[in-house]
Amino acid sequence: MTTLITRRARAALIVTAAIVTAACSAPEEVTETASIDGAYNTALDMKQIMALVLEPASDILWDSGGWVVDASGYEELYPTTDDGWAYVRAQAAIVVESGNMLALPGRAMDNDAWMIYSQGLSEAGMLAMESAAAQNKEDFFQAGAQLYSVCTACHQAYNPDILNRFDEEAN
Repeated sequence: MTTLITRRARAALIVTAAIVTAACSAPEEVTETASIDGAYNTALDMKQIMALVLEPASDILWDSGGWVVDASGYEELYPTTDDGWAYVRAQAAIVVESGNMLALPGRAMDNDAWMIYSQGLSEAGMLAMESAAAQNKEDFFQAGAQLYSVCTACHQAYNPDILNRFDEEAN
């Protein structure tokens, strides 16, 4: 009987040791990389993203920061209510995510300047979000200026004809 218990105890000890060893060992490295092909819906082309997503949000930010001085006097463009600031903050979030959308595989024009501009777009949007949350007019204005700089630089690099279109519309 002692031999039977000893064999069972030894077998249980070996199984327990194997389980403990397996549980304490480092996890195996996963060598397979998840494929992102097809993981994103990139059906909207660049013109649609610009016209339907980024431009409207950017225009709201630019129209909501700064001031106008004309024949009728001085007018501040900044939001005057908490709801107004919340609205421009939401538009800034769209700008942040637009930078991410433009960097997606299938949309990014290259992995060089395009990615820098996409990141710059998101950074300008984050600055606008933070300043809108704090209702900081100066920082909000600077975020709009940063956004304008990123957009202009990207257009000069990737679509210089668009700048001519705006010149023609002004005339």
